[in-house]
Amino acid sequence: MAAVQVSLPLPVLPQGWSGEKDFKAISELSSATQRNIEPVGPHFLAHARRKRHKRTFSEDERIQAQENVKKVEDDDAGEISEPEDPLMLQRDAKDWKGQDHYAVLGLSKYRWKATESQIKRAHRKKVLRHHPDKKAAAGSSEDDSFFKCIQKATEILLDPIKRRQFDSVDEAADVDPPSKKQAQKSGFFKLWNPVFDSEGRFSKTQPVPRLGDDDSTKEQVEEFYNFWYNFDSWRSFEYQDEDVPDDNENRDQKRHVERKNNNARKKKKTEDTARLRALVDDCLAGDERIKKFKKEERAGKDRKRLEREAAEKQIKENKQKAAEEQERLRKEAEEASKAEKAEGKKAKEAAKNAVKKNKRVLKGSVKDANYLLPEGQEAGAKRVDDVLNDVEGVMGKIEPEEMALLAGKLNGLKVAEEVGRVWNEEVKRLIDGGKVKEGDMKILGK
Repeated sequence: MAAVQVSLPLPVLPQGWSGEKDFKAISELSSATQRNIEPVGPHFLAHARRKRHKRTFSEDERIQAQENVKKVEDDDAGEISEPEDPLMLQRDAKDWKGQDHYAVLGLSKYRWKATESQIKRAHRKKVLRHHPDKKAAAGSSEDDSFFKCIQKATEILLDPIKRRQFDSVDEAADVDPPSKKQAQKSGFFKLWNPVFDSEGRFSKTQPVPRLGDDDSTKEQVEEFYNFWYNFDSWRSFEYQDEDVPDDNENRDQKRHVERKNNNARKKKKTEDTARLRALVDDCLAGDERIKKFKKEERAGKDRKRLEREAAEKQIKENKQKAAEEQERLRKEAEEASKAEKAEGKKAKEAAKNAVKKNKRVLKGSVKDANYLLPEGQEAGAKRVDDVLNDVEGVMGKIEPEEMALLAGKLNGLKVAEEVGRVWNEEVKRLIDGGKVKEGDMKILGK
């Protein structure tokens, strides 16, 4: 582009201005420099484009809009593009429950994994292609039925609750389990992992344990199967409900349809649980790791059995030696025991005789003290019985050692007051120790 030279005149001086009086030079002007100025910016580019292609403003805007649409389609072509089924384009919008919402938006390969951003971009792309106004401008006579299908699919997939209901019954996202022959031929883990990845989308607990590989530990394998045998699923079947009448006049019919839908959901939930359990059973039956773990377990048991038998043999030999030693010691102990028993018998006899003697001393102490009555006063039969009963009661509550100590205190005492004081102290001791109640004694301790 050629350079353009622009001449700019200096501004007019104000009236009455005088250079000699009002001007004071402080420096000098630099020398003039010639610069090239080029027009830039979107508006200039639009002007240049119109001039180059000889377009009007409206023609240029229309062509630019078409190019922008094509650019949007090309940007999304790689990620969310798939061929459109001609039969799908002829779907009736009223049968929206029967349509595959992911296929309508071109997201068949993503399905439940599709992000909200992908859904919005897919919707924009489909709208740009199938909008009724665009088709009318292109001269197409097609109705807007498929456009309504697009709108309904977007509405459901952008609503978290409605999308979960649709994902619950999206059979296109399911992966069929392999047969036993297929698993053996093509690889057990290669074929079963996608099955559990697909089923895992329904789990309330995330992340879901992986099936693993041949190198997985026994704990990891047990965790995997325990998880799936106790699988907690959020899967529901509301999407397949029969439509409930909206009119208020037919309330009985509305309640009937609601009960019917609830029963159908429960039945489908039960069937799905049984299906999943059978699937896990099939996987478990073909899992070679389980057989390997059982073999290792049996080998471990055999090893432990041999070790146990060797230990039992050693124990048996040791027991035999110990038995012989014990027999020798038993004979020695038997002889010693006989001697000890003889000594013990003598000691018991002596202790028994001592108790009898102490009892005689205790009973004799109250008799010698005139049954604790003052000297010269005769004790009647009742007095004698009451005192002796109290003595018997005390003797029944004390140990032989205590009896011997008490007999030692009473031995040699004859005066009723002294004997009574010793007995009263003993009764008080028993009462304080909780062995005798105050009302149990009639004479002693009073």
